[in-house]
Amino acid sequence: MKSRQLTALLAALVISGGFTLLLGRKLTHSAHRAAPQKQYMAAARPIAVGEVIQAADVKTILWPANLPLQGGMATTKDVIGRAAIFPVTVGQPILSTDLAAPGSSLGITTRIPNGMRAIALHTDDVIAVGGFIFPGSHVDVLVTYRNPGSPQPITATVLQNALVLATGHQTQPDPQGKPTTVNIVTLLLSPEDAERAVLASTQGTIHFVLRNGADQQKGMPPPADLAELDGYSPQPRHTVASGGHRRQAVSKPKPYVVQTILGSKIEDSTF
Repeated sequence: MKSRQLTALLAALVISGGFTLLLGRKLTHSAHRAAPQKQYMAAARPIAVGEVIQAADVKTILWPANLPLQGGMATTKDVIGRAAIFPVTVGQPILSTDLAAPGSSLGITTRIPNGMRAIALHTDDVIAVGGFIFPGSHVDVLVTYRNPGSPQPITATVLQNALVLATGHQTQPDPQGKPTTVNIVTLLLSPEDAERAVLASTQGTIHFVLRNGADQQKGMPPPADLAELDGYSPQPRHTVASGGHRRQAVSKPKPYVVQTILGSKIEDSTF
């Protein structure tokens, strides 16, 4: 009797264990099927603040779809060319909050070589060559001002072959080459040229002259004034004596004639 009960108990345990094992495998398989994964972009190497992300800096990782990443990016075009505003470690998903906005000038600091400076100059859409100045263009900078010693306006070349880092908030040219109206142009200059640009901007109107980037020829032309424009006749300048008083032109007096009559003799004397 006891052997029969023991056999029945063992059989019940084996059957129960088998059902438990089958049920566990089924639940595990169902769980794997119910948890799809999604692809996100992650850092392939440590990325420091200010670095502009390149294709070699990122990789793809799989992430449970039921645990979405807020701000996660799924393609390389979402991250390449953008600057990091927070450090990102290896394997860490790159979030939109870790990067500067597309086209932001935050990443412009990484494009400034040692010993150079970036300076923004105010302009308008006409002076900025009608919107055809793009990041990467080369320009000359002219200023029109009035010399304290002359009433005539003068236009002089201040800088030559300056590289444009940004136009407005754009650090990359339009892919289709469309002109863009901007009122701020950021130039890459040496510290000395930056001083000249700031001084010129306080004296008069700044003008940008677009030039061929392959043209490396330099040579400051002399300043131009109104006297060099065709059809303009400047007023004659008065000579100033050393004492500071203008020397008046003295006209010669008209000669006069005195006629003397002595009897029948008439004599004319000119004075």
